[in-house]
Amino acid sequence: MKKISGNVLVIDDDPDILQTARVVLRPQFGKVETESNPQKIPFLLNHNKYDVILLDMNFRAGETSGSEGLSWLQTIMEKEPNQNVIMMTAYGQIKLAVEAMKIGACDFVVKPWENEKLLATVYAAINLSKSRKEVAQLKSTQAKLSQVLSQPSTEIVGESDSLREVFTTVEKVAATDASVLILGENGTGKELAAKAIHNQSPRVERVFIKVDLGAIPETLFESELFGHVKGAFTDAKEDRAGRFEVASGGTLFLDEVANLSLPLQAKLLSVLQNREIFRVGSNQAIPIDIRLVCATNASLQELVSEKKFREDLLYRLNTVILKMPPLRERRDDIPLLAKHFVGVYGQKYRKPDIALAKEAYPYLQKYQWPGNVRELQHAIERAVIMSDDSVLRKTDFILGDFSTSAEKPKSVNLDEVEKQAIQEAINKNRGNMSKAAKELGLGRTTLYRKIQKYGL
Repeated sequence: MKKISGNVLVIDDDPDILQTARVVLRPQFGKVETESNPQKIPFLLNHNKYDVILLDMNFRAGETSGSEGLSWLQTIMEKEPNQNVIMMTAYGQIKLAVEAMKIGACDFVVKPWENEKLLATVYAAINLSKSRKEVAQLKSTQAKLSQVLSQPSTEIVGESDSLREVFTTVEKVAATDASVLILGENGTGKELAAKAIHNQSPRVERVFIKVDLGAIPETLFESELFGHVKGAFTDAKEDRAGRFEVASGGTLFLDEVANLSLPLQAKLLSVLQNREIFRVGSNQAIPIDIRLVCATNASLQELVSEKKFREDLLYRLNTVILKMPPLRERRDDIPLLAKHFVGVYGQKYRKPDIALAKEAYPYLQKYQWPGNVRELQHAIERAVIMSDDSVLRKTDFILGDFSTSAEKPKSVNLDEVEKQAIQEAINKNRGNMSKAAKELGLGRTTLYRKIQKYGL
């Protein structure tokens, strides 16, 4: 019989039985433990995971009722409902063995046993244990994947020179397994770039898993990323795979990596160096195979100089650096993006015929977009929702300061003052022209005439 990995525990008060079990089982299975005192069962279950437990029916001299064995079986099943237990019984206790199987035992062997029969029974139980673990792993993975697959996905839209440089870098790096660090302001499309790398890589048929490190409390970091076993902490009611385990074979995207504390950076570095994880509450190493992509809007180099980010971790993350340009540096892409988002939200909100007026395009291109593509996306979504017309005009958009500097110079020119007052009133009232006109002390018709005059 071929030797297989497996952790076996034999519990019997007869030292001869334990010795025989060691001699027969150890050459065939990875690890075999023996124990004569059943009182240690709770301790053993708390500190080890067993593929199979062989449990005697009686533990006191002269005792033949089997009640003690059934009681300990009940204890095991309450603590580990999926535990595979093989009962060891004498010839006259077959009915008790059947009762044990009703409680949860997976099989039984009769003492004195035939060695081949014992090996075959344990071998079958270990295979059953592995199958159960695979099913549990698939369920855990499926739960994670359902969250990922429910999230909307899109592609990077644009044709500007700065974006073409991004496309070129993505194409070159995607074919490799090199770690990529994506830099850029909030809303520039760092996640889309990470997905583009995955979609053009040999791992495209496998999963893309995103982790927002800025949204994970430090106390849940290890559980979320590395998983946990049942009982590892108060709310750990079942075994659960972490993001690294789920992403194995595919791409793992760690967003906002600069938010990690130094202790968590050390844990992440250890995983990346050893390419294995340990679930919380387990000492069993699980190998991982992931393509790592990280993103941040911070300067990791500055954080390194300030001793807030580990330099050795940075070198693990930035084999290739990809910089996403802000929207103000790719204004030629704004019309394409605007048209794209109008199409998306027109379908979503059942306004398929809605479109942008020609006047709206240069208006949108003049704005600085401090929130980048994400701000443009939200502005257009709101405009589509609120508009009663099939054409979106510039007055349908609520935008902030159009100036290129943080400090807008004060003007004493009456026209400039009036223009600014009108713009501020429109913004304050979120595009409601009636409210804006009332606040300015103007009639609605007069307000529209002044909007046309000042090109607002």
